[in-house]
Amino acid sequence: MKKTATTLADGREILYFDADDTANRDATDPRPLEPTTALSEVRRDPATGEWVTIAAHRQGRTYHPPADECPLCPSRDGRASEIPADAYEVAVFENRFPSLAFDSAAHVGRSDAPLRTSAPAAGRCEVVCFTSDHQASFADLTPEQARLVLEAWTDRTADLSARPGVQQVYCFENRGAEIGVTLAHPHGQVYALPFVTPRTARMITAAAEHRVRTGGNLFEDLLTAERADGTRVVLAGDHWTAFVPFAARWPYEVHLYPHRRVPDLTHLDEAERAEFPLLYLELLRRFDRLFGGGTTPYISAWHQAPIVGGHELALHLELFTIRRTADKLKYLAGVESGMDAFVNDVSPETAAQRLREVATS
Repeated sequence: MKKTATTLADGREILYFDADDTANRDATDPRPLEPTTALSEVRRDPATGEWVTIAAHRQGRTYHPPADECPLCPSRDGRASEIPADAYEVAVFENRFPSLAFDSAAHVGRSDAPLRTSAPAAGRCEVVCFTSDHQASFADLTPEQARLVLEAWTDRTADLSARPGVQQVYCFENRGAEIGVTLAHPHGQVYALPFVTPRTARMITAAAEHRVRTGGNLFEDLLTAERADGTRVVLAGDHWTAFVPFAARWPYEVHLYPHRRVPDLTHLDEAERAEFPLLYLELLRRFDRLFGGGTTPYISAWHQAPIVGGHELALHLELFTIRRTADKLKYLAGVESGMDAFVNDVSPETAAQRLREVATS
């Protein structure tokens, strides 16, 4: 893999990841862009202890542009985009409208008042373009292309984890207008967060309680139990297993674990990296076949241990859709949005069976 780093017209970093070591990435950004000012801050909710990011400047971000004005397509025919090159394999760049930015500390103050605790949202938001093909999706990639995306995720995890102030690195993809995606081009994001997310914090607590209660690791025991039972296993390889969790929150939700517990993407070995694209692409294609073909909206989320305090956690990917039938969506209504108490309309066992039935023939 070849990695090339350069900058856009306003000083933001852009990285190209190529399987071809001879790829030339010297194209420059001709746009007359002025540097942006990051005004993001994080505020601590005194009632829950959770951090909320306030990023009011994002109201003006690009919203559902026509395909011929997509900012994630390569620059060509006199139209400059966020990608100066006229073709690319995988490209990663700093978001022009970030929720988090390291330079926010220069513009946003800090407060340690007990009921008004706040700080600059010092971190980084990156856009990961999976392919230059606007009409494709991740499921359309070849295993080689998917492996290159995995290498990009791994590179960004290693780089951003080493930055001062970063507590957690989160790689994810939102797909589909129903999810809230505003750019149709196949892409994901990476957040370098200045705090540990609430879901990760709850996992750390649950893992610690499991250790005290049983003496074992929660995630190793969970994976062993699911593999032994088999009822909710969707597919498995030599190094990874995908299963619907026992208490799934979403209509169709699959967790993909490596058999060997590791804290993050940087610790996967070659055999695990080689097998991952095969299983992940099959999962995505099954999601698209669930409702008779077409594009199923989903969120794909990598759970990685935070920089400090997550030694009991296990790297895994959670993939889920808000679609519960071909013509019905799962909305987070009063009980979910108001109380964070999920109600699932599809039993996990039924979801697993259905995902096995739509396997590639």
